[in-house]
Amino acid sequence: MVRWADSAELSGLVQIELAADKVFEEVGIVFPPGTTMVEDVSDPDTVLVEGDPPTGFAMIGEIDGLVHLEQLAVHPANMRQGIGGRLVGAVLDHARALGVPGVTLTTFRDVPWNAPWYARHGFVVLPEQEWGPELRALVEHERTLGLEVAPRVVMRG
Repeated sequence: MVRWADSAELSGLVQIELAADKVFEEVGIVFPPGTTMVEDVSDPDTVLVEGDPPTGFAMIGEIDGLVHLEQLAVHPANMRQGIGGRLVGAVLDHARALGVPGVTLTTFRDVPWNAPWYARHGFVVLPEQEWGPELRALVEHERTLGLEVAPRVVMRG
């Protein structure tokens, strides 16, 4: 069941994110050291979780008037059980409930569980000329953080 996170659960999500990030090492992607994204969250109303205790989460924000999927992470022990798909579906449902015309995200182009996976869930690559100013600034910020260790794309669903 997907639900909004409880504030007491936020600290436990760090381990899910770290474990999920380790899976990228299988395809040669090693993230730069630093804090996880979920460590910076102070509002549980921006995080959807699956499970009790959570086995996966989706962090959302707002960019250029659209819902932006900032992070999707499922603990490797719970992957391939539909958790990520349910979380993405809940994010899309949330955007529709808000009357927002779409959801954006940034992801790795060639990693099977990234852009190809999101494409199977209805997302399409968003050409650069269609990026808003906040999305453009986010992509630049990700580059300065060293996240572009492999080709990345912006997608919209």
